[in-house]
Amino acid sequence: MEDFDREALGLLRQLTGNQDAAFRDGQLEAIHTVVRDRGRALVVQRTGWGKSAVYLIATSMLRSRGSGPTIIVSPLLALMRNQLTMADALGINAQTVNSSNRDDWGPIFDAIDAGEVDLLLISPERLNNPKFRAEVMPALLGTIGLLVIDEVHCISDWGHDFRPDYRRLEQLVGDLAPDVPILGTTATANDRVVDDVTAQLGRDLQIFRGTLERDSLALQVLDMPDRAERMAWLAEQIPLLHGSGIVYCLTIADAERVGVWLRSQGIGAATYTGPTPVEERLVIERRLSAGDLKVVVATSALAMGYDNPHIEFVIHYQTPGSPIAYYQQVGRAGRAVDRAFGIAMIGGEDRDIQDWFIDQAFPTPEATDEVLDTLGAANGTSRLDLERTVNIRRGRIEAMLKILEVEGAVSRIGSKWFRSAEPWEYPADRIDRITAHRRIEQAAMATYATTDGCLMELLRRELDDPGAGPCGRCANCVGELLPTGVDPALVQAALEQVRQSRITIEPRAQLPCGLSAEMSLKEHNIEAGRSLTRWGDPGWAQLVKDGLTGGQQLPEELVDAMVAMLRAWRFDERPTWVTSVPSASRPHLVSEFARRVADRLEIPYLDAIRRVSDRPPQKTRENGCQQARNVLGAFEIGRIRPGPVLLIDDTVDSKWTFTMTGHQLREAGSGPVFPVALADTSGTGR
Repeated sequence: MEDFDREALGLLRQLTGNQDAAFRDGQLEAIHTVVRDRGRALVVQRTGWGKSAVYLIATSMLRSRGSGPTIIVSPLLALMRNQLTMADALGINAQTVNSSNRDDWGPIFDAIDAGEVDLLLISPERLNNPKFRAEVMPALLGTIGLLVIDEVHCISDWGHDFRPDYRRLEQLVGDLAPDVPILGTTATANDRVVDDVTAQLGRDLQIFRGTLERDSLALQVLDMPDRAERMAWLAEQIPLLHGSGIVYCLTIADAERVGVWLRSQGIGAATYTGPTPVEERLVIERRLSAGDLKVVVATSALAMGYDNPHIEFVIHYQTPGSPIAYYQQVGRAGRAVDRAFGIAMIGGEDRDIQDWFIDQAFPTPEATDEVLDTLGAANGTSRLDLERTVNIRRGRIEAMLKILEVEGAVSRIGSKWFRSAEPWEYPADRIDRITAHRRIEQAAMATYATTDGCLMELLRRELDDPGAGPCGRCANCVGELLPTGVDPALVQAALEQVRQSRITIEPRAQLPCGLSAEMSLKEHNIEAGRSLTRWGDPGWAQLVKDGLTGGQQLPEELVDAMVAMLRAWRFDERPTWVTSVPSASRPHLVSEFARRVADRLEIPYLDAIRRVSDRPPQKTRENGCQQARNVLGAFEIGRIRPGPVLLIDDTVDSKWTFTMTGHQLREAGSGPVFPVALADTSGTGR
């Protein structure tokens, strides 16, 4: 064995704590490429193969040879934390610069200047920070010893997790000296993504691609359209499964609902989503890794890079729209255990949610032109100014500006955005091709849900694994792995819990985009309110949908449910009368429903609010500024009563209709205003 190989093997054994450890096929060869040959490598290997071992060993060897620090571009905080822990095993001084440790940035940058940092982890979004690009990156570019792009499929438009900031890496790569080695790693890249990555990282890229077989992972599909049925199945089966696992949901609301349900059934469950605070994420990750939690109910926020080799089951409460994304998530299971389960529960709502993600992936030509025209007509425009001008929601504006900046169509100085002088055309053909490909992936996932062929083989073929063949482990190969039946009593219990769950309507406390100059909410905020259901939920939601689309009269069951919710509500001041928001499309449906509720509560109903101006439907207004302005001046207050009042509407989304009409009621002399809606439609695209 050469001295180089002996040194690398010693580091592997130090990293793993196993003196008998040996390299897997491709690991040592990739280390040769980036350390000995100072070349560029792309490693496409299954989850758990040991991609991180390649760049950590390479970092140690390069630093011992006098090279500068390794820069790892990593997409998720969970991934960064795992890499920091692993680096410590090799005595590598690893640091990270991200949104959760801003107070540490100064000392970290000083340590980099002093040559004391061996490895720096940054997110791709850090490259979007003008100060970081201007003040930190030039120094790093001059000293960098190795550039690692983890989850490199994110650099590709075709990748299931495409992130625009990854496209900045193409320029970063171009600015590096030719002898600076580059390593890209991923577990989820088909031929199309590999070609795209190769074009951006260099045609001299050495590709190390292995089998995507997962010998310990047994797959099964359960066709369960009803949410309550799936909730019941989870409560019934998770306690019977060995070890700990993850349940994936497509939406935050579903993750929260499922987490609450499992905890109510005595199951040790935590919920992990995008809004989960960093400190809480750390606690959940540690507890799951230690086996202190039976299950974590998560969105894709807990996906790429979370390294827990002892996960024994991954269950999808809803399925993503891509076999590649599914393989990446289900690959959290079975890394260091003999047998693990990957269960895909096919929900009736999956297609609608997948459609929403596909439709929202890129800004439309019309919206893009509107933003660019606005920027071109002004000498610098803030994101807030754009909200005042264009009817596009805040998140879409931010995402669009990021894409346009990467494309060179706009630039930013401080908080101001400017139209670039460079000519730019909307890439309609490219976006159409990408969207068409994602529809193909969606169709492939539908095939996965219905095929009678081998499930693992289908996933491997979708990732262009040439060795794909029947696994001999999945339910389609050997028969049912886990029971498909559900206790009807448990389904009913899940349904009742959803029906009884409290959905709070939080009051708006501050007016957007300068409207505070026209009115003030300080004296007349509405109270926290309630919604009977969420749009699309099991239980009351279907009755609400049928009643609103039928347009005649809402069923008595909804009156019963609303009255029961109101009677159980512990008001600070119990309402003494009822009114409703006049509907433009259903002028009598809501008011008639509110009258029936008032009669049952034995308090008076008044038509206290009149619509005096025709406006576009509120659901067509995309951001808070447009929503608030759309309501301002649309209603007048007539005869009222002085006491606390229930303000009833059919649906609630932005809460601006409730906020503005409630403010008007208070100004006219009413008591506290308690908003009540049949359904919360926020986040549903309805």
